[in-house]
Amino acid sequence: MRIAETVTFGAGLIDRDAARRADPRQLDQIAQTAQHLPVWRGKPLMRQQEHGWSIAALPPTALPGSFDLKRRVYLGRVNGAPLFAVDVSSWSPDEDARDPESFVDHSIQTHPDLPGDTGFAELRATMAGLSALDGEIAATARSILEWHRIHGFCANCGAKTNRAMAGWQRDCPDCGRSHFPRTDPVVIMLITHGNSVLLGRGLGWPDEMYSLLAGFMEPGETIEAATRREVFEETGVTVGAVDYLASQPWPYPSSLMIGTCGQATSRDITLDPAELADALWLTREELLDVFAGQNKSILPARKGSIAHFLLTNWLADRLD
Repeated sequence: MRIAETVTFGAGLIDRDAARRADPRQLDQIAQTAQHLPVWRGKPLMRQQEHGWSIAALPPTALPGSFDLKRRVYLGRVNGAPLFAVDVSSWSPDEDARDPESFVDHSIQTHPDLPGDTGFAELRATMAGLSALDGEIAATARSILEWHRIHGFCANCGAKTNRAMAGWQRDCPDCGRSHFPRTDPVVIMLITHGNSVLLGRGLGWPDEMYSLLAGFMEPGETIEAATRREVFEETGVTVGAVDYLASQPWPYPSSLMIGTCGQATSRDITLDPAELADALWLTREELLDVFAGQNKSILPARKGSIAHFLLTNWLADRLD
């Protein structure tokens, strides 16, 4: 797919600068003046712009003294300048406006000692309004800090591990095992039959929300085999030819969404109720109505997601 790398989070513009990761003394010197992106419980610090959002990276002198800058990760160089992400999740706001019943968190937390035009915002609620570069930075920061949060102990012996390689490795002092950030491959499938596309609604989703089917790949499985297996397990639909389209890093917590297209060889749906709440076929014309807001019973896939990217390009006949 010629425009594959225009998908949200997939710009590939960060210079990962891996050569510097093994030099903690040099990185400590760089960090004294480098920009830091604070991330609070998975929410990057952002500024709302007139037509979208931007990340709000700041020098260490502009960060509250209560922030533990040892919890930082070197993301690399952005436009030639070094950039770090720092986990500030230990801060507790006076009021937490998050709605536990909401499917997507639209609340914004503001810190009294940070610039007044900034706030911690949920990436899923803001991703469509970020530039390609800012989206990549925010997704990378969220993914790597979440990995540190949930992988603090050695999977081999259970001992507490230590950060290494500028935050891109954790080492076990007891057994000597090194651990590296994991990425979980997920296939997300544009399955068509003639002029129709297959959509599903996940368990717990709002009644109107439908998207492409998706599922985790299993060990020993190819992308093509995973596509056919997941579609059949969830809907009973069989799939023939499968092709790769595009991929998207997805920081929830750290997946690689592998977009494929497949030609269905059957149409009858036998739903797996443990996987999906509903599944249906929509014609191209019906899907156009959905994206135009003329079908109130079905919402389009969230803008910024790879599902939205694949579906809009299928409608525009740009899957070459």
